[in-house]
Amino acid sequence: MTLTIGEHTPRHIRRIVRAFLTDWNMEHLTEATELAATELTTNVFRHVPDRRCTFLLRKQRNGVRLEVTDAYAQLPAKPAESPPDAEGGRGLLLLTAMTDKWGVKPTPTGGKRVWCELTADQENQTSGSKVTVTNSPSCATTRSGC
Repeated sequence: MTLTIGEHTPRHIRRIVRAFLTDWNMEHLTEATELAATELTTNVFRHVPDRRCTFLLRKQRNGVRLEVTDAYAQLPAKPAESPPDAEGGRGLLLLTAMTDKWGVKPTPTGGKRVWCELTADQENQTSGSKVTVTNSPSCATTRSGC
């Protein structure tokens, strides 16, 4: 789905995510997937000048993959601890904590694709997610196993 992100778009995206996960019998992934979708679409709202993106939620064999693609070339900064009084800067840390793995990749058209995956056994995981960053000297972070 291609859309322009507005102030209330993340709320509507959460409803769409919830409906698909219910239809796919993956309700146990709803909270984490909604949070990831909110984070990724809010980042478009805050950081992409034209606020346009393509949102994709894909059912996989044992979970879901979420992708948000935009035309803005700037890649997100690597996740870092934020001061307690900071108003932002925790989104990618949340993605790391709430998903099995996530990453960012430049697109051939000069933009980027930020993605994450959540698996059906995600609630049983004890470690953080794996991070994959492709072709990004400013965000060259990986977790073990990537």
